Amino acid sequence: MSLSWSSKDHKNTSQPAATGQKRPRNDVGNKATVVLGAQWGDEGKGKVVDLLATEADVVCRCQGGNNAGHTVVVEGKEYDFHLLPSGIINTKSISLIGNGVVIHLPGLFEEGDKNEKKGLKGWEKRLIVSDRAHLVFDFHQVVDGLQETERQAQEGKNIGTTKKGIGPAYSSKASRTGLRVCDLLGDFKDFSTRFKNLVQQHQSMYSALTVDTEDQLKKLKEYAERLRPMVRDGVYYMYEALHGPAKKILIEGANAALLDIDFGTYPFVTSSNCTVGGACTGLGIPPLNIGDVFGVAKAYTTRVGIGAFPTEQLNAIGELLQTRGHEIGVTTGRKRRCGWLDLVIVRYAHMINGFTAIALTKLDILDVLDEIKVGVAYKLNGKRIPNFPANMDVLHKVEVEYETFPGWKTDTSAARKWNDLPAKAQNYIRFIENHIGVPIKWVGVGKSRECMIQMF
Repeated sequence: MSLSWSSKDHKNTSQPAATGQKRPRNDVGNKATVVLGAQWGDEGKGKVVDLLATEADVVCRCQGGNNAGHTVVVEGKEYDFHLLPSGIINTKSISLIGNGVVIHLPGLFEEGDKNEKKGLKGWEKRLIVSDRAHLVFDFHQVVDGLQETERQAQEGKNIGTTKKGIGPAYSSKASRTGLRVCDLLGDFKDFSTRFKNLVQQHQSMYSALTVDTEDQLKKLKEYAERLRPMVRDGVYYMYEALHGPAKKILIEGANAALLDIDFGTYPFVTSSNCTVGGACTGLGIPPLNIGDVFGVAKAYTTRVGIGAFPTEQLNAIGELLQTRGHEIGVTTGRKRRCGWLDLVIVRYAHMINGFTAIALTKLDILDVLDEIKVGVAYKLNGKRIPNFPANMDVLHKVEVEYETFPGWKTDTSAARKWNDLPAKAQNYIRFIENHIGVPIKWVGVGKSRECMIQMF
């Protein structure tokens, strides 16, 4: 299968510097391909990344933490990734955890060891961790749970976080009291003092928080030595990767557009920028080096946790999608809410990210339906609205305008090329493509790597 990658751009064509002066290089260099979620997450990004990672030289994570969950099936083995880039499976590529990621070290090593037992050998030698990445501590995870309990008590609802400490860790980062990988690997006495101060700061806010600081520091010192061989200056590494010999660089987004801290369905969002801007800030690379941006969307819509969901089906259709799609969160084990494909949110995600192509996944889940609906617009007080509402009270009130398609009532799971798909399925796909205004490059009809139909 041939894969489309952004090619290396032009070389430096500027005039030579004057004698005795060394001018900086201004060649564009290699371009990175970015894979991002176009809905509320769980779209099957891991599978698309895995497909592209088979030919990648570098695969990067740029934001989020182990609140992400990507499942990749290769040769009948199912790997679950939360912090590790999905490209870690490729023994010929390097995986990089960038500065925008918040890292829970116990979670990282537990994940690596668990997948190693499934056959993921030598992962530690293929992993680079940015020295500027912030750390998630165990007490951040406890605080995450305490905050959710407080929200439930005060407001009668919580956000529905994964309780992995991601929000509290980003809060520490934003308040400039956070601790980074470089701090852990530096003067441990200074790190210990700052860690104790950080614990005290959180204990002053949460009286129920108890932390055995000495035990935590002992464990962190052990993790530091296991981590040390993997740590590099991520900015310098990426610069060299972009401006050295031709390389295929892949950036794997976690979470999705509608969970972005700025553009998502706030406050029911994650704590990082999981849109294309996060690829630059989370790795220290210029926008000039962003090439293709591939959006990933399911052929229907799912959402974990609470918050507005205009096309949700609280009926037999929703239950069928949940059951057939095995819609259970990889990280939380929670059942996902299910509904019809909402093209309003996919178009909105395209506005922000500028997708060059779309991967449409899990088409096969729709195989048994008599008819299939697609949300194409929102109405408020009987009138179409042109934008995606920022206010969640408004989003709860919108009425969805649907297009209805006849189901194809045919098993598509064995399809491997476009012509293998029934005409009614082809019509469904072409409608989506035309409505969004972005070409669909892949169609997924199953869990494994082989079940991705490449269109061009």
